Amino acid sequence: MGHKLLLLTKVNEQYRQLIEAQQLPGLELLDDNPANISQANIWLAEPKLAAPLLPHAKQLQWLQSSFAGIDALMGPRARKDYQLTNIKGIFGPLMSEYLFGYLLAHVRGHHFYQQQQQQKYWQVQGAMRHTSLQGMRLLILGTGSIAQHVTKTAKHFGMHVTGVNRSAREVEGFDVILPLSQLAQALGQSDVVTNLLPSTPETRQLLNESMLAKLKADAILMNVGRGDALDLDALNAQLIAHPAQQAILDVFMQEPLPATHPIWERTNAIITPHISAPSHPEQIVSIFCDNYRRYIAAKPLQNQVDFTQGY
Repeated sequence: MGHKLLLLTKVNEQYRQLIEAQQLPGLELLDDNPANISQANIWLAEPKLAAPLLPHAKQLQWLQSSFAGIDALMGPRARKDYQLTNIKGIFGPLMSEYLFGYLLAHVRGHHFYQQQQQQKYWQVQGAMRHTSLQGMRLLILGTGSIAQHVTKTAKHFGMHVTGVNRSAREVEGFDVILPLSQLAQALGQSDVVTNLLPSTPETRQLLNESMLAKLKADAILMNVGRGDALDLDALNAQLIAHPAQQAILDVFMQEPLPATHPIWERTNAIITPHISAPSHPEQIVSIFCDNYRRYIAAKPLQNQVDFTQGY
């Protein structure tokens, strides 16, 4: 029996060429006209593009997300009668580059020396408490595959790494693992806080006003997980009150971030347009092809999402 694949991405033509080159057995590629939406039994899709069309997907058996984040497909009334897989394993190195690029620039005073260079001025920055990552305490919210890769990089730089997950389940590579219930205490002891949690009911607005108030006076907060974990208005007030704190933000509740939000104006915030770990179609097609071969052999699919847990 043949299988019909629907592509629902912003770069369908690129995906089409890459998949056709693989010559996968028994696979027909469909374009996204309305008739095909009801016929395709496999979708390779961006979650936000797929979500509104799911009610019309009469034959859908398996949806391969082209992103790691699948919260657009996770609402309480959303369909759960198909297999959903997402992308894992390719974002750790990219996320580490992003996080440590900004972290090293901050700790080493790149901005200070760049400004000083324009004045042709030779002076050592005196006010910085940290001039090296060695011995700094990193707190990572989430202990999945991306967090594990970030931890390896952090250990290379001599950092102490604490991970937070739901139940304090042990994960290799971290110095300490704490349950989510001890987050407030952990925040007060950390130099750098990085959110890598998926979006679930428990994580929404987790970093709220009272939690943010626990941060050290010169803490660095990095949000690269999900925008809804952070109360952006509370963070804006926090950054005004604590000018030595720094926020590096790549994900937001509303994207694009509205031009009217005051967080844009904070000199101690860095805002990037959701670019920390871009997914490359070549890597995603490789994961899809591996899963397709499993699918036609009736083997368990890789990176299957549990609808009850939301990741």
